[in-house]
Amino acid sequence: MGQLGRSFFSCFLACWMGISSAQEVAYFESNPSNLTSSLGKDVKFSCSIHAIGEPPEISWLRDGAVLEFADSNQVQVPLDEEAWMTTSELSIPSVQLSDMGSYQCAALVNGSDVLSEEAHLKLEGLPFFTEQPQDVEVTANTPFNLSCIARGPPEPVRVIWLQDGAPLNDLVDPLAQTPSVLAVRGLNHSASFSCEAHNAKGVSTSRTAAVTVVPGRPSALSLMDRSDHSLDVAWEPGPSGAYPLDVCTVQAVRSDEDLSTVSDRELYNQNLRIPPFRHSLRGLAPFTTYHVRVGCRSKEGNSPWTHWVAMKTGEGVPTAAPENIMAVQNGSCTVIQWKEPQGHLNGILRGYKLVCQSGDLPEVVVDVGLTNETILKLNSSVQNLTVRVAAYTGAGDGPWSKAIMISNLNNDEFLPQIQPVDSTSPLSWHWWYVVIAIAAALAVAAFLTIFLARMRRKETRYGEAFEPSMEQGELVVHYRVRKSYSRRTTEATLNSLGISEELKEKLRDVMIDRHKVALGKTLGEGEFGSVMEGQLSQDGVVLKVAVKTMKIAICTRSEMEDFLSEAVCMKDFDHPNVMKLIGVCLQNTESEGYPSPVVILPFMKHGDLHSFLLYSRLGESPVYLPTQTLVKFMTDIASGMDYLSSKNFIHRDLAARNCMLNESMTACVADFGLSKKIYNGDYYRQGRISKMPVKWIAIESLADRVYTIKSDVWSFGVTMWEIATRGQTPYPGVENSEIYDYLRQGNRLKQPIDCLDGLYELMLSCWALNPRDRPSFEVLHGELEKILKSLPPAKDPEEILYVNMDEGADSEEAELGAVGGLGPEEPPVKESAPLKPMVTAAEVHQPQAVGRYVMCPTPHESSRLLPGNHSCAATEEGA
Repeated sequence: MGQLGRSFFSCFLACWMGISSAQEVAYFESNPSNLTSSLGKDVKFSCSIHAIGEPPEISWLRDGAVLEFADSNQVQVPLDEEAWMTTSELSIPSVQLSDMGSYQCAALVNGSDVLSEEAHLKLEGLPFFTEQPQDVEVTANTPFNLSCIARGPPEPVRVIWLQDGAPLNDLVDPLAQTPSVLAVRGLNHSASFSCEAHNAKGVSTSRTAAVTVVPGRPSALSLMDRSDHSLDVAWEPGPSGAYPLDVCTVQAVRSDEDLSTVSDRELYNQNLRIPPFRHSLRGLAPFTTYHVRVGCRSKEGNSPWTHWVAMKTGEGVPTAAPENIMAVQNGSCTVIQWKEPQGHLNGILRGYKLVCQSGDLPEVVVDVGLTNETILKLNSSVQNLTVRVAAYTGAGDGPWSKAIMISNLNNDEFLPQIQPVDSTSPLSWHWWYVVIAIAAALAVAAFLTIFLARMRRKETRYGEAFEPSMEQGELVVHYRVRKSYSRRTTEATLNSLGISEELKEKLRDVMIDRHKVALGKTLGEGEFGSVMEGQLSQDGVVLKVAVKTMKIAICTRSEMEDFLSEAVCMKDFDHPNVMKLIGVCLQNTESEGYPSPVVILPFMKHGDLHSFLLYSRLGESPVYLPTQTLVKFMTDIASGMDYLSSKNFIHRDLAARNCMLNESMTACVADFGLSKKIYNGDYYRQGRISKMPVKWIAIESLADRVYTIKSDVWSFGVTMWEIATRGQTPYPGVENSEIYDYLRQGNRLKQPIDCLDGLYELMLSCWALNPRDRPSFEVLHGELEKILKSLPPAKDPEEILYVNMDEGADSEEAELGAVGGLGPEEPPVKESAPLKPMVTAAEVHQPQAVGRYVMCPTPHESSRLLPGNHSCAATEEGA
């Protein structure tokens, strides 16, 4: 063996002995285990190593590479004087596809790495969509494509397309492969499309895309005839499929206007019943170029506009007469001079005409052409000659100037003799005094306006002022608008935002002039927005409203569309137990970027239900809400959710905090920021992971982010529990991260102390593990109405909400007392006998005088009291 061979052998032997010694002093007692999970779940790996000497540090490897920023915890425990046990735990929150692979532990011992056995992480679950079909508008019989892409694991994932709920293919069809593109040759009527993704774990359904067949773009827009003030146009309509055209709209704007900034006042806009497909645009300016376009609509929507077509009106006559008419006489010759008219020529100036008349002689009309002067030669017989001048275009003569009189002089006199027929001078001396007085008045008014505006800004920094009314003894809010609004920019702002045409079209029906909104005090604030009290002026009526604004800046178009979608979602709701949208504004901000959206909602006097319940239990003067009132709240919410479910809406965030109480103590379902409409099928799969109210979400939604109307039923059961406990937090003592395992073990919310058995049975039915076993909102509403009718009649909630009960009375006795029943030792009370001291419905809040009671505003409202010593107890007038 050569020298080189012996060196290589020595090196190899040393390395082998080092590794052997490292394995002797350290070995893994436990290795990571193989795991199979689903997307979005949290997983953990662990390993333990026994070592002699110094305790080693454990690092984690994935596919042989060190995880630099791994979320791991290590615990080192001494076993004896030399031996150590080191345990490491690797946590992977919300696993993604990139987390799949092999994992093992590595410990550095005596300069060598000791590796554990490999463990493999696999992900399995329902397919998730990376691309879903989108809403489109197409014209009749026009080809279009829809895309639907889904992924596992497990693979393969196959896609089935559905049109109006009917499948278009099966799983063996080549079309079922992903990525999947559905090529539609054309439709004659509107339809809905969705896709189902199948793998070994189950089925996921995409969003439903609405394909709307709208009329095609009109064509052959052309000018048929014109005059100085009108344009006659004609066009051919586009195809509209199965839906006949209802109306065509003709728009026109002057060519010298910027099309992107044209206001409604400057735009010619006329809706026409068709046929015929022809229209005469009247009231236009002469000799002016207009851009004209046409669009038509059917009951399904609007066609695209035609391109702007330039058209020009005919020539008109000048609008003004020539000015500064002068006559200079030199012997028998008189020079007549003038300047061009200052008004619109309404055409091409072709020349000027003079009319001369002397005494009773006939007028003589002279065409002098384009010159601005002419010479008249007068003989001695002409006396007191009058001259008038007019400009003319191809359309005719314009107005004539005032006549000037020319006297015939002797040849030795050269002074001009010019005498207008109307000798009254418009610039006589007294007019100057009027002009100076008006200018001075305007200057004083401008100074006072600036001074008062600055003073007002200091006094109304927060946009409201409170004054007591001497007549009624109530707090009166006097609003002062804090910001200036302008409707002119609304359309331009919507166009500049880049939001979808569908959303923009829906928003047109609910946009409100921002200058009609006056902001008052803040009613409530959340993490992302605030609600302010306000006044809306419409058609001479002032309406008290709630104004919802965003606290954080909107940075992307997607964020803007998400916020505005809540408003559109509420637009068509019409139910006494569902919050109805009044309108939407867009408020420009001082910083650059997207404007801040403002949503106008009905003012809810008693605020949100959760705060109302909490204040009744934990306020300064705790009060007892009777069972009748609580069941009425549940019945109202069930009625509203029954309406929403009939409209194929899933709320996804139903809770007491998202239900509002109006002036009549009626509960209304509100806050549709997470709502989704479902068209076919009965479930919706959330496309991305986001913050969700864990303790209100159904167990299947926690597992796979699948939402149905039956998952709303689960949330309604939790909301019933909130109401029954008067605002307690669900699952007390259970952390959010433990909720899923807690429910999987069969645990549910416990029956509240004073809750009726029938109510709790309804709650339990809402929490059935299988969604199909849960009742519908229609059934829940009916059952709650039966329970409400079975209870003794309650007093008018505006007059009697509850009766104060002793703390020692049990719940059943308290309920009897709440509706005027008898206590255990009280004698019967005659109907004419006065009732025990009672508390008004408003006593859940701070006091405010209303009628014979001292009313209390909501927790969000001002706590300022009226002068005098008032309390929340009901008092008789004059007591």
